[in-house]
Amino acid sequence: MSSESSAYKDAGVDIDAQDRAIERIKTLVKATRTPGVLADVGQFGGLFRPGWKEMRDPVLVSSADGVGTKLKIAIALDDYTTIGRDLVNHCVDDVLVQGALPLFYLDYISLGVMDPRIVEEVVSGMSAACRENGCALLGGEMAEMPGLYRPGDFDLAGFIVGMVDRPDILPQKNIRPGDRVLGLASTGLHTNGYSLAIRVLLDEGKLPLDQPLEGMDIPLGEALIAVHRSYLPVLKPWLEDPILKGLAHITGGGLVDNLPRILPPNTTARIHAGTWPIPKIFSNIVRRGRVSVEEAFRVFNLGIGMVAVVESADAGSFEAAVREGGCEVFPLGEIVAGEGIIQLEDTDESLFTLCKQN
Repeated sequence: MSSESSAYKDAGVDIDAQDRAIERIKTLVKATRTPGVLADVGQFGGLFRPGWKEMRDPVLVSSADGVGTKLKIAIALDDYTTIGRDLVNHCVDDVLVQGALPLFYLDYISLGVMDPRIVEEVVSGMSAACRENGCALLGGEMAEMPGLYRPGDFDLAGFIVGMVDRPDILPQKNIRPGDRVLGLASTGLHTNGYSLAIRVLLDEGKLPLDQPLEGMDIPLGEALIAVHRSYLPVLKPWLEDPILKGLAHITGGGLVDNLPRILPPNTTARIHAGTWPIPKIFSNIVRRGRVSVEEAFRVFNLGIGMVAVVESADAGSFEAAVREGGCEVFPLGEIVAGEGIIQLEDTDESLFTLCKQN
């Protein structure tokens, strides 16, 4: 047995290091237990009883995603405590837009070299986000693959299952002209557009991560690693309210590609681009990288991480409640008759403040 283990370690896979990593995260996983969890960590499969939530016609909603090249920022900063939060919150927002509350979460971590500290920091963030969002970290998998990843490199993916009562599935079918379109503020890039941001700011710009850019009051590294916001806390009270007709998570594709996904084919979302402040991190990327305004609206969220379509007469009460919950919200525009697309108005370079070409 020892010779086989040694041979495997010589091939680049350390089973003992993986065992140490598992021991370090057991407490973190147990801290996320909810009433539906039926088994402890370490089983071949996670056991969950979804019936503990009373619904007339329960429907499961699932999603999977990764952090993408934002991992390169975490590696450069040697800080892995936030990307687990990113992963969970992104997936929570993906099922939230269909009206679902998260039930449980699974993760997958693959590394070039098993590092128990990195695994523990990543899972600590996932555990914290699961607790904040009321879902269980039900299980996961770790893989050491030295032939595929270089030492220090790794990848991260997550899988979520939520549940919604069928009558409450979003978007509602009654989105119509006259409804208001509101934008909930993002906390930065979230988990999209990092390949372009890294090329412009770090690869070409050679900008230091420990210093702020023009117009910013925090270091570049802190701005780039800011956690993807979960909108569940501020939107949960509205999920069964007819005032809220639809939600769109603004991820890859930006407003242009994501908002039309919830529109009926006979409507258009008319968006007035100058109605919210575009954070300076985006302005720096656009100006330094000479990115066109049109492309910027497809690559980045530009400060809007979630869009809500609400009944016009009740838009004010919705806005006030979201702000009171701690999230800024902006009136983006309105629904008009059209062809199931987004109509962007007032888009020009003046939206992005000039940045010095250092």
